[in-house]
Amino acid sequence: MLLWSTGFIVARFATRDAGALTFLFLRMVAAAAILWLVAAATGAPKLSRSDTQWAATAGLGLHAVYLGGVFIAASWGLPSGLSALIAGLHPVVTSVGALVILRERLSSMQWIGVGLGVGGVVAVVIDRLEAGVRGITAGAIVAMVLSVLGMATGTLVQRAKGGTMPLLRGTAVQYASAAVVLGIGSVVHEGFEVQLTVRFWWSLLWAVGVLSIAAVLIMLWLLQRRATVRVSSLFFLTPALSTLEGALLFDERLGALAVAGLGVALVGVYLTTR
Repeated sequence: MLLWSTGFIVARFATRDAGALTFLFLRMVAAAAILWLVAAATGAPKLSRSDTQWAATAGLGLHAVYLGGVFIAASWGLPSGLSALIAGLHPVVTSVGALVILRERLSSMQWIGVGLGVGGVVAVVIDRLEAGVRGITAGAIVAMVLSVLGMATGTLVQRAKGGTMPLLRGTAVQYASAAVVLGIGSVVHEGFEVQLTVRFWWSLLWAVGVLSIAAVLIMLWLLQRRATVRVSSLFFLTPALSTLEGALLFDERLGALAVAGLGVALVGVYLTTR
Protein backbone atom coordinates (compact mmCIF):
# COMPACT_ATOMS: atom_id res chain seq x y z
CA MET A 1 0.00 0.00 0.00
CA LEU A 2 3.00 2.28 0.39
CA LEU A 3 3.62 1.99 -3.34
CA TRP A 4 -0.08 2.39 -4.14
CA SER A 5 -0.45 5.49 -1.98
CA THR A 6 2.14 7.34 -4.06
CA GLY A 7 -0.28 7.26 -6.99
CA PHE A 8 -2.19 10.20 -5.52
CA ILE A 9 1.05 12.17 -5.25
CA VAL A 10 1.94 11.33 -8.87
CA ALA A 11 -1.51 12.54 -9.92
CA ARG A 12 -0.78 15.96 -8.40
CA PHE A 13 2.59 16.22 -10.18
CA ALA A 14 1.55 14.75 -13.52
CA THR A 15 -1.51 16.95 -14.03
CA ARG A 16 0.66 20.07 -13.88
CA ASP A 17 2.27 19.21 -17.22
CA ALA A 18 -0.33 17.09 -18.98
CA GLY A 19 -4.05 16.54 -19.19
CA ALA A 20 -5.23 13.90 -16.73
CA LEU A 21 -6.54 11.53 -19.39
CA THR A 22 -3.61 12.22 -21.72
CA PHE A 23 -1.09 11.26 -19.04
CA LEU A 24 -3.01 8.11 -18.19
CA PHE A 25 -3.26 7.12 -21.86
CA LEU A 26 0.52 7.37 -22.26
CA ARG A 27 1.00 5.47 -19.00
CA MET A 28 -1.30 2.64 -20.08
CA VAL A 29 0.30 2.30 -23.52
CA ALA A 30 3.82 2.22 -22.06
CA ALA A 31 2.91 -0.29 -19.34
CA ALA A 32 1.03 -2.57 -21.76
CA ALA A 33 3.92 -2.59 -24.22
CA ILE A 34 6.53 -3.33 -21.54
CA LEU A 35 4.55 -6.17 -19.98
CA TRP A 36 3.74 -7.74 -23.36
CA LEU A 37 7.39 -7.62 -24.42
CA VAL A 38 8.50 -9.15 -21.11
CA ALA A 39 5.85 -11.87 -21.48
CA ALA A 40 7.02 -12.65 -25.02
CA ALA A 41 10.69 -12.67 -24.04
CA THR A 42 10.12 -14.99 -21.07
CA GLY A 43 7.64 -17.31 -22.78
CA ALA A 44 4.89 -16.44 -20.30
CA PRO A 45 1.59 -18.35 -20.60
CA LYS A 46 -0.81 -17.11 -23.26
CA LEU A 47 -4.37 -15.96 -22.71
CA SER A 48 -7.50 -17.86 -23.66
CA ARG A 49 -10.31 -15.96 -25.36
CA SER A 50 -12.27 -15.95 -22.09
CA ASP A 51 -9.27 -14.65 -20.14
CA THR A 52 -8.80 -11.88 -22.68
CA GLN A 53 -12.42 -10.78 -22.48
CA TRP A 54 -12.53 -10.69 -18.69
CA ALA A 55 -9.12 -9.04 -18.42
CA ALA A 56 -10.29 -6.27 -20.74
CA THR A 57 -13.47 -5.83 -18.68
CA ALA A 58 -11.60 -5.68 -15.37
CA GLY A 59 -9.13 -3.23 -16.88
CA LEU A 60 -11.88 -0.74 -17.64
CA GLY A 61 -12.88 -0.59 -13.98
CA LEU A 62 -9.44 -0.91 -12.37
CA HIS A 63 -7.59 1.49 -14.64
CA ALA A 64 -9.81 3.57 -16.92
CA VAL A 65 -12.59 4.49 -14.47
CA TYR A 66 -10.63 4.35 -11.21
CA LEU A 67 -7.48 6.14 -12.35
CA GLY A 68 -9.43 8.46 -14.63
CA GLY A 69 -11.48 9.65 -11.67
CA VAL A 70 -8.44 10.09 -9.43
CA PHE A 71 -6.46 12.07 -12.00
CA ILE A 72 -9.37 14.26 -13.09
CA ALA A 73 -10.09 15.11 -9.44
CA ALA A 74 -6.42 15.98 -8.93
CA SER A 75 -6.41 18.19 -12.03
CA TRP A 76 -9.39 20.03 -10.55
CA GLY A 77 -7.46 20.75 -7.37
CA LEU A 78 -8.61 18.04 -4.95
CA PRO A 79 -5.79 17.49 -2.39
CA SER A 80 -4.00 14.14 -2.60
CA GLY A 81 -4.89 13.18 0.97
CA LEU A 82 -8.58 13.82 0.40
CA SER A 83 -8.52 11.91 -2.90
CA ALA A 84 -6.90 8.98 -1.13
CA LEU A 85 -9.41 8.95 1.70
CA ILE A 86 -12.38 8.85 -0.71
CA ALA A 87 -10.68 6.10 -2.70
CA GLY A 88 -9.96 4.36 0.60
CA LEU A 89 -13.68 3.76 1.06
CA HIS A 90 -13.79 1.27 -1.80
CA PRO A 91 -13.11 -1.72 0.51
CA VAL A 92 -16.55 -1.13 2.04
CA VAL A 93 -18.22 -1.18 -1.39
CA THR A 94 -16.12 -4.20 -2.37
CA SER A 95 -16.97 -6.01 0.87
CA VAL A 96 -20.69 -5.67 0.23
CA GLY A 97 -20.23 -6.73 -3.40
CA ALA A 98 -18.15 -9.76 -2.40
CA LEU A 99 -20.81 -10.76 0.12
CA VAL A 100 -23.73 -10.41 -2.29
CA ILE A 101 -22.14 -11.45 -5.60
CA LEU A 102 -19.23 -13.75 -4.73
CA ARG A 103 -20.75 -15.19 -1.53
CA GLU A 104 -17.52 -14.55 0.37
CA ARG A 105 -18.10 -14.63 4.12
CA LEU A 106 -16.33 -12.66 6.83
CA SER A 107 -16.00 -13.59 10.47
CA SER A 108 -17.28 -11.21 13.13
CA MET A 109 -13.69 -10.19 13.89
CA GLN A 110 -13.08 -9.38 10.21
CA TRP A 111 -16.21 -7.22 10.13
CA ILE A 112 -14.83 -5.38 13.16
CA GLY A 113 -11.64 -4.89 11.15
CA VAL A 114 -13.64 -3.39 8.27
CA GLY A 115 -15.35 -1.08 10.75
CA LEU A 116 -12.03 0.05 12.20
CA GLY A 117 -10.74 0.65 8.68
CA VAL A 118 -13.69 2.91 7.98
CA GLY A 119 -13.06 4.64 11.31
CA GLY A 120 -9.48 5.35 10.33
CA VAL A 121 -10.63 6.86 7.04
CA VAL A 122 -13.21 9.00 8.84
CA ALA A 123 -10.49 10.28 11.18
CA VAL A 124 -8.49 11.49 8.18
CA VAL A 125 -11.65 13.09 6.73
CA ILE A 126 -12.19 15.07 9.91
CA ASP A 127 -8.54 16.10 9.96
CA ARG A 128 -8.78 17.33 6.37
CA LEU A 129 -11.96 19.29 7.06
CA GLU A 130 -10.44 20.93 10.13
CA ALA A 131 -7.46 21.92 8.00
CA GLY A 132 -9.78 23.86 5.69
CA VAL A 133 -8.63 22.08 2.53
CA ARG A 134 -9.26 23.73 -0.82
CA GLY A 135 -10.17 22.25 -4.17
CA ILE A 136 -13.29 20.47 -2.93
CA THR A 137 -15.72 20.96 -5.82
CA ALA A 138 -18.79 18.98 -6.80
CA GLY A 139 -17.11 17.82 -10.01
CA ALA A 140 -14.04 16.55 -8.16
CA ILE A 141 -16.14 14.66 -5.63
CA VAL A 142 -18.25 13.06 -8.40
CA ALA A 143 -15.05 12.00 -10.19
CA MET A 144 -13.78 10.32 -7.02
CA VAL A 145 -17.11 8.58 -6.34
CA LEU A 146 -17.03 7.14 -9.86
CA SER A 147 -13.44 6.04 -9.31
CA VAL A 148 -14.47 4.13 -6.16
CA LEU A 149 -17.26 2.35 -8.05
CA GLY A 150 -14.86 1.52 -10.90
CA MET A 151 -12.25 0.11 -8.51
CA ALA A 152 -14.80 -2.02 -6.65
CA THR A 153 -16.30 -3.36 -9.88
CA GLY A 154 -12.92 -4.13 -11.41
CA THR A 155 -11.77 -5.87 -8.23
CA LEU A 156 -14.86 -8.08 -8.12
CA VAL A 157 -14.54 -8.99 -11.81
CA GLN A 158 -10.86 -9.81 -11.36
CA ARG A 159 -11.55 -11.97 -8.32
CA ALA A 160 -14.51 -13.77 -9.91
CA LYS A 161 -13.12 -14.37 -13.41
CA GLY A 162 -9.38 -13.71 -13.27
CA GLY A 163 -8.27 -16.50 -10.98
CA THR A 164 -6.46 -18.36 -13.77
CA MET A 165 -5.43 -15.31 -15.80
CA PRO A 166 -1.71 -15.27 -16.69
CA LEU A 167 -0.54 -12.13 -14.92
CA LEU A 168 1.85 -10.61 -17.47
CA ARG A 169 -0.28 -10.90 -20.60
CA GLY A 170 -3.53 -10.46 -18.69
CA THR A 171 -2.38 -7.21 -17.09
CA ALA A 172 -1.12 -6.00 -20.47
CA VAL A 173 -4.61 -6.59 -21.91
CA GLN A 174 -6.14 -4.69 -18.98
CA TYR A 175 -3.94 -1.70 -19.74
CA ALA A 176 -4.62 -1.92 -23.46
CA SER A 177 -8.41 -1.84 -22.97
CA ALA A 178 -8.08 1.08 -20.57
CA ALA A 179 -5.81 2.89 -23.04
CA VAL A 180 -8.50 2.78 -25.74
CA VAL A 181 -11.05 4.52 -23.51
CA LEU A 182 -8.56 6.97 -22.04
CA GLY A 183 -7.14 7.79 -25.47
CA ILE A 184 -10.56 8.72 -26.81
CA GLY A 185 -11.24 10.81 -23.72
CA SER A 186 -7.89 12.58 -23.92
CA VAL A 187 -8.53 13.69 -27.51
CA VAL A 188 -12.17 14.67 -27.04
CA HIS A 189 -11.91 16.25 -23.60
CA GLU A 190 -8.35 17.63 -23.51
CA GLY A 191 -7.08 17.86 -27.08
CA PHE A 192 -4.22 15.53 -26.08
CA GLU A 193 -2.56 18.12 -23.84
CA VAL A 194 1.04 17.40 -22.77
CA GLN A 195 4.23 19.33 -22.04
CA LEU A 196 7.40 17.22 -22.12
CA THR A 197 9.06 18.62 -19.00
CA VAL A 198 11.49 16.84 -16.68
CA ARG A 199 8.73 16.61 -14.08
CA PHE A 200 6.46 14.95 -16.65
CA TRP A 201 9.05 12.31 -17.54
CA TRP A 202 9.82 11.52 -13.88
CA SER A 203 6.08 11.25 -13.15
CA LEU A 204 5.56 8.93 -16.12
CA LEU A 205 8.57 6.79 -15.17
CA TRP A 206 7.31 6.34 -11.61
CA ALA A 207 3.72 5.77 -12.72
CA VAL A 208 4.69 3.06 -15.21
CA GLY A 209 7.49 1.29 -13.36
CA VAL A 210 6.40 1.47 -9.74
CA LEU A 211 2.60 1.78 -9.96
CA SER A 212 1.41 0.16 -13.19
CA ILE A 213 3.90 -2.70 -13.10
CA ALA A 214 5.12 -3.38 -9.54
CA ALA A 215 2.12 -2.31 -7.41
CA VAL A 216 -0.61 -3.58 -9.75
CA LEU A 217 1.03 -6.96 -10.36
CA ILE A 218 1.34 -7.43 -6.60
CA MET A 219 -2.36 -6.59 -6.12
CA LEU A 220 -3.51 -8.94 -8.91
CA TRP A 221 -1.26 -11.70 -7.58
CA LEU A 222 -2.86 -11.30 -4.14
CA LEU A 223 -6.37 -11.33 -5.62
CA GLN A 224 -5.65 -14.69 -7.23
CA ARG A 225 -4.66 -16.16 -3.87
CA ARG A 226 -6.65 -14.37 -1.17
CA ALA A 227 -10.25 -13.32 -0.59
CA THR A 228 -11.38 -10.08 -2.20
CA VAL A 229 -12.16 -8.32 1.09
CA ARG A 230 -8.82 -9.29 2.65
CA VAL A 231 -6.94 -7.71 -0.25
CA SER A 232 -9.14 -4.64 -0.66
CA SER A 233 -8.96 -3.91 3.08
CA LEU A 234 -5.32 -2.97 2.60
CA PHE A 235 -6.57 0.17 0.86
CA PHE A 236 -7.74 1.51 4.21
CA LEU A 237 -4.07 2.47 4.70
CA THR A 238 -3.84 4.71 1.64
CA PRO A 239 -5.55 7.85 3.04
CA ALA A 240 -3.20 8.23 5.99
CA LEU A 241 -0.13 7.28 3.94
CA SER A 242 -1.03 9.74 1.19
CA THR A 243 -1.68 12.42 3.81
CA LEU A 244 1.82 11.85 5.18
CA GLU A 245 3.29 12.09 1.70
CA GLY A 246 1.22 15.19 0.90
CA ALA A 247 2.44 16.84 4.08
CA LEU A 248 6.05 16.23 3.05
CA LEU A 249 5.75 17.20 -0.63
CA PHE A 250 2.93 19.75 -0.84
CA ASP A 251 2.87 21.22 2.69
CA GLU A 252 -0.60 19.76 3.20
CA ARG A 253 -1.46 19.95 6.89
CA LEU A 254 -0.82 16.80 8.90
CA GLY A 255 -2.75 16.64 12.18
CA ALA A 256 -2.61 14.30 15.14
CA LEU A 257 -6.01 12.95 14.12
CA ALA A 258 -4.61 11.77 10.77
CA VAL A 259 -1.81 9.95 12.56
CA ALA A 260 -4.34 8.35 14.90
CA GLY A 261 -6.40 7.39 11.85
CA LEU A 262 -3.41 5.53 10.42
CA GLY A 263 -3.07 3.57 13.65
CA VAL A 264 -6.76 2.64 13.67
CA ALA A 265 -6.62 1.62 10.01
CA LEU A 266 -3.57 -0.57 10.69
CA VAL A 267 -5.48 -2.45 13.38
CA GLY A 268 -8.45 -2.80 11.03
CA VAL A 269 -6.29 -4.23 8.25
CA TYR A 270 -4.69 -6.68 10.66
CA LEU A 271 -8.05 -7.98 11.87
CA THR A 272 -9.44 -8.28 8.34
CA THR A 273 -6.43 -10.04 6.79
CA ARG A 274 -5.23 -12.27 9.60
